[in-house]
Amino acid sequence: MFRDARDYQILFLSLFLCLGLATRDWTLRPAVIGVAIATTLLTQTLLSLWCSYQAASVGATGELLLPVTLTTGTSSPRWQLIRENFSFNWRSPLISALGLSLLLRVDHWPTMALAAFVAIASKFWLKVDGKHCFNPANIGIIAALSFTHDAWVSPGQWGEEIWYALIFLGAGGMVLKRVGRWDTTAAFLGSYALLEAMRNLYLGWTWDVWLHRLSSGSLLLFALFMVTDPRSIPNARPARLIWALSIAGLTFVLRNYFYLSTAVFWALFLLSPLTIALDRLWQSDRFVWKVGTARNPVIG
Repeated sequence: MFRDARDYQILFLSLFLCLGLATRDWTLRPAVIGVAIATTLLTQTLLSLWCSYQAASVGATGELLLPVTLTTGTSSPRWQLIRENFSFNWRSPLISALGLSLLLRVDHWPTMALAAFVAIASKFWLKVDGKHCFNPANIGIIAALSFTHDAWVSPGQWGEEIWYALIFLGAGGMVLKRVGRWDTTAAFLGSYALLEAMRNLYLGWTWDVWLHRLSSGSLLLFALFMVTDPRSIPNARPARLIWALSIAGLTFVLRNYFYLSTAVFWALFLLSPLTIALDRLWQSDRFVWKVGTARNPVIG
């Protein structure tokens, strides 16, 4: 139905948000959702304009152009050059806003605005060879948790009902099929489930405890829509598998030995720079969203 896989992400994340608001007593207010969406879109617009200004100011040789002069010698107002180079990508910031709204809880709207700003700014300012160093929503969550006192992530906010898990898996599976990153989710969930099973056996717990720990809606949202972001994970399949296994292992350690309820988010944040090294070791084509043009590529 949709040509762009991100349209499926937007649809499903929006449905999850409506489902949560309708069936869960969340502390999240609709106004905070609006702040997240407005901040991400505004930040994307301003930074895209800045990139267009930079492109209009620098010639193909890297030399700074005069305010109204092209390297060809023809005169043209600067705003025309900016408009020609401007490309606004609304899907990526909207996905980040929905992800923040689903996972992050705040008492005051400026905290959500901070998380949303950091999420989008990281795409422009924290890049190596044109690739994101961090997942936008993830680094936004980490920024809110680290620099404010009224932000938190509740791992059990979705409950552990099996029908929630089936909905998440079904919707996430459709997106992963379009993006082609199902192997990352499978490696992460499979290895994490195995580690939890080994611990469960060692402690002599019943298997309903194991199922309870794996049925968290937040964990599934993370595995299906965050750890699979094709713009911030390794390009080659072997590298993605190693990366996913590493995140699962660190998540297990942080959750069970350091008792961090936000273990998955810290694990992804700490291991995100590993993507750069893995891409150098395993060369592969970089993922590109199938929108935009060669002249005006989509940013994000």
